[in-house]
Amino acid sequence: MTPEPSTVTVADLGEQLLLQRLQAFCPSDLVGDDAAVLSTPPSEDLVVTTDLLVDGVHFSLGLATPEVNTTPPWDAGWRAAAANLSDLAAMGATPLGMTVGLGLPGHLPVTWLEQLYQGLTACLQPYHTPIVGGDICRSSVTTLAITAFGTVAPTQVIRRSQAQIGDAIVVTGVHGAARAGLELLLHPDVAATLPASRRSQLITAHQRPIPRLDVLPLLWRSLAAAAPERQAMVAGMDSSDGLADAVLQICRASGVGACLDRLAIPIPPDLCPWVTPEQAMEWALYGGEDFELVLCLPASVAHHFVTQLGAGAAVIGEILAGTGVSLIDPTGHLPVQCLSLGRGYQHFPH
Repeated sequence: MTPEPSTVTVADLGEQLLLQRLQAFCPSDLVGDDAAVLSTPPSEDLVVTTDLLVDGVHFSLGLATPEVNTTPPWDAGWRAAAANLSDLAAMGATPLGMTVGLGLPGHLPVTWLEQLYQGLTACLQPYHTPIVGGDICRSSVTTLAITAFGTVAPTQVIRRSQAQIGDAIVVTGVHGAARAGLELLLHPDVAATLPASRRSQLITAHQRPIPRLDVLPLLWRSLAAAAPERQAMVAGMDSSDGLADAVLQICRASGVGACLDRLAIPIPPDLCPWVTPEQAMEWALYGGEDFELVLCLPASVAHHFVTQLGAGAAVIGEILAGTGVSLIDPTGHLPVQCLSLGRGYQHFPH
């Protein structure tokens, strides 16, 4: 008897049929050879980023315990694509294409894999970014190795090492929403106390983050109008590993320090009814996976830029001489807090 579609596994299909299934998600004129051939715009640099995602670390298949699965396959695909597009945005780059390497156990249902690719392509589609190839191999743990390619004009490369004393520190959106969404997925009893619309927004922030490629054209226009001499000197990175991590990494690479205003950090208002202000700030600083951009800009540009970006964007601090990053309460009610890389998520913590 032919197995039902939901029970067909990777091993049932075999390598060649599986490749045919996956190539259906790729442009036919870019796959089928030993490598893809991509055209790059003249006078632009190539930007390459790679992410490794492992079952049990970055997502959970939830095949044995679906009731605790926080990342269904469609969402796992979306998040994988978003993470790589966010890295390109953090470099100032426009996406060009993406490859997907897969390590798969034979018992993995083919439907899970196809839903993963549906999520990947759904996230990539608004940015006209194709999957241009990849590879598959047998593995005891489901693993994705994604490489994304983009291009950027040499004068518009964003680097961590380009922050200058006096720069304003800008975030492009709220922080803490993704961590709050994960909390709601892990503790449905808490989720039940929130209105459905609030619950949905926070869970979506965790499962389907939006890479901030939309920020780049506005950034370049703002700089060209107010500070043309700084177009090649924007510092930044994304906040996928947490807001504190991003600011600390920029300061370390640039050889500077920073001061952040606790009251200026944008936190989702939906957090206030069910967590303390201290917990909300902890999630904003160290929760991670918000995929916003953290940028260091001349103060003359930053406030206009934030106004143009709209809700959620904010100037949260300033680049200073010295080292270290401090979080201050301008009201004086809370002590100064020194931010630390060690408090965020680490794959190999000390």
